[in-house]
Amino acid sequence: MELTPIMDPEALNRFLEEDFPQLHTDGKVFEVTNVAAGTIVIRLLPNDRHLRPGGTISGPTLFALADVGAYCVVLAHIGAVALAVTTSLNINFLRKPRPGPLSCTCKILKLGKRLAVAEASIFDEDGDDLVAHATATYSIPPR
Repeated sequence: MELTPIMDPEALNRFLEEDFPQLHTDGKVFEVTNVAAGTIVIRLLPNDRHLRPGGTISGPTLFALADVGAYCVVLAHIGAVALAVTTSLNINFLRKPRPGPLSCTCKILKLGKRLAVAEASIFDEDGDDLVAHATATYSIPPR
């Protein structure tokens, strides 16, 4: 079954800005850059609050990127359902990311009526090495 997105990057970014303005409290840091069948790409432009000692991006920031990205890939395919919520997220930190932009590719693994499962693969924007990998499950409220 091929998944057809119903929201494009502009619609997803507008939804995040309007419904979750706290994401961009210190300036816009998350941006959906691509939407395709069953997948999205979201970019993180970190600022100082996303860094930790040792010259790297913090674990909580990587977790947030995976969560926001997986949420966006689900919304891209079900529409702007603000009350879809994370029920679980498991992340593996694989490499120390550089303190710069990150790219996160998110794919839907299963999209049901009540639950969606997605994976998020995070990369340094200018590299091919996987920095972190996560799987997430979202509860979709009844329509």
